Amino acid sequence: MSEAITLTVNGVSRTVHAEPDTPLLTVLRNDLKLKGAKFGCGLGQCGSCMVIIDGHNVMSCDTPLWAAAGKSVTTIEAQGSVDAPSVLQRAFITEQAAQCGYCISGIIMTATALLARNPDPSEWEIKQALARNLCRCGTHTRIIKAVQRAAREMRR
Repeated sequence: MSEAITLTVNGVSRTVHAEPDTPLLTVLRNDLKLKGAKFGCGLGQCGSCMVIIDGHNVMSCDTPLWAAAGKSVTTIEAQGSVDAPSVLQRAFITEQAAQCGYCISGIIMTATALLARNPDPSEWEIKQALARNLCRCGTHTRIIKAVQRAAREMRR
């Protein structure tokens, strides 16, 4: 049975009517029209759907809506815009870290959570953080350089 569930998405309190076990990704994309998080595998294994809930990066395809109730959800849409990209987005552009772009929103969200808890991660720490994000285009080296660049710029 559909329930009214309230969560904060990108700083705005939103109430949705859905089954509590509906995947958060479905609500974000279909009900709230936030298309940045992508449906990849649907099994929580590829990271294309990554969002941040209360400071922790989580895969929204296998996170039930009830688990986000009353919490703060941040999606790629809160990171910046075409006209005003975030530091991390600018670094990805500068390093040409995106190829097809399908996985990048999830990677940027994972990197955002990493840099929030560790502003000076080592290359190994970046690789560990991004281990759950799959990219088939092979831009891994550029992705790591982009995260390192953003970390440097954010520390200035």
